[in-house]
Amino acid sequence: MLKLYNSLSRAIETFKPIKKSEVGFYSCGPTVYDNVHVGNLRTLILADVLHRVLKFDGLKINFVMNITDVGHLTSDGDSGQDKMEKNAKTVEDVMAVAKKYTDAFLADIKAINILTPDQLPKASDHIKEQIEMIQSLIDKGFAYESTDAVYFDISKAKDYTKLIGQNLEDMKLGARQEVVKDPNKHNDHDFVLWFKTVGRYEHHIQRWQSPWGEGFPGWHIECSAMSRKYLGDHFDLHVGGVDLKFPHHTNEIAQSEGFSGKQFVNYWIHGEHLLIDQGKMAKSEGNFMTLQTVIDKGINPLAYRYLTLTSHYRSKLNFTWDSLTAAQNALNNLYQEISSYPNEGKTIQEFSAAFKDAVNDDLDMPKGIAIMWDMIKSDNSEQDKLATIFEFDKVLGLDLEKVWMTNKEIPVEVSNLVKDRDNARTVRDFAKSDEIRKQLEEKGYEVDDTPDGTKLKKKFR
Repeated sequence: MLKLYNSLSRAIETFKPIKKSEVGFYSCGPTVYDNVHVGNLRTLILADVLHRVLKFDGLKINFVMNITDVGHLTSDGDSGQDKMEKNAKTVEDVMAVAKKYTDAFLADIKAINILTPDQLPKASDHIKEQIEMIQSLIDKGFAYESTDAVYFDISKAKDYTKLIGQNLEDMKLGARQEVVKDPNKHNDHDFVLWFKTVGRYEHHIQRWQSPWGEGFPGWHIECSAMSRKYLGDHFDLHVGGVDLKFPHHTNEIAQSEGFSGKQFVNYWIHGEHLLIDQGKMAKSEGNFMTLQTVIDKGINPLAYRYLTLTSHYRSKLNFTWDSLTAAQNALNNLYQEISSYPNEGKTIQEFSAAFKDAVNDDLDMPKGIAIMWDMIKSDNSEQDKLATIFEFDKVLGLDLEKVWMTNKEIPVEVSNLVKDRDNARTVRDFAKSDEIRKQLEEKGYEVDDTPDGTKLKKKFR
């Protein structure tokens, strides 16, 4: 049975879906004002691994990931510049930016073999749902209107900080400098549900009519409204980076539970930071790196996926080019190993059971990777190893079957060279045999002479 560390309870729990064999699953997606960085992608790989493990376990999943294309300010408070409108002058400019970086995001997740979510809702397409939710929160006494915004009143939320397990006073947050001190605000930590396009936001480009005048939604309400539309008021799983635990996920819980009166999400799964030079990778830190940077270095983007699998999602991972190169070498060795396997046999139950236990133990992918290599080194037949690797790859997502299929298509000239070499060895012309070996290496293949004949392996770099 799948066991997961639930940030809400701060304990590992056995996963029990609300509906038998069906899972409602939401993951925070990108704000499409720029390329996502590889730190963002680590969290998305976590969501993908969880998605794959649920499928591996035979569950039916409704997986939703949002696209934020409005209302994400440069701070988590209620001030700053909307990231989507930086350098934009018209609505068309904002839409063009959103399309450009949405397309880039979809290309990135395809490159690292992330399964496409069942739903990819955009915030700007769900303004109606957000307005309806805000109005309900006002009617129920959880939100109030001020001169230039509609705020959620955190004092009305039941156990507002239950996800982070700390009192705000203990966190020593105070009223952050970037949060506007609206005299009509009940509490410095009250957060915006709707911005009015007056005063400091009168020049905001994206705007919609609402009961409170023209304006645009706050970042937090978007996820609550979209998850509710596609998953309902109460669903199973919510995934995101640990940096979203507060205030974003904390605010999602407060407004969603205030709206419905029900528990919002049963299991909260948070992935730790990717570090670079031991510091958090973030655009705000100026140290972020995109997947294209990795590709431009001549590295297979799936090597980055492999690297993330070698570290547990609840542990920080320090990114270095040496570690990424080592991951590429390991992945190439894996590709090269399976390229010579003749065909698919039967799954090796001993290793299959061990792998399933590992990935169901709070997604212990490092242990899963170790089990895979132990299986490869075992005395089992290559056919059975191949079948077992293909089963593992339903979770690993390293395109192993595709690589194996591609490398079964050996060029005619390579096949002829292997035959010529075999003939040379038969007549003990080892000089010619060695010469042909060099020719094969130049064409990207290496040969192993075994009791069962010549084994040809595709070389990967």
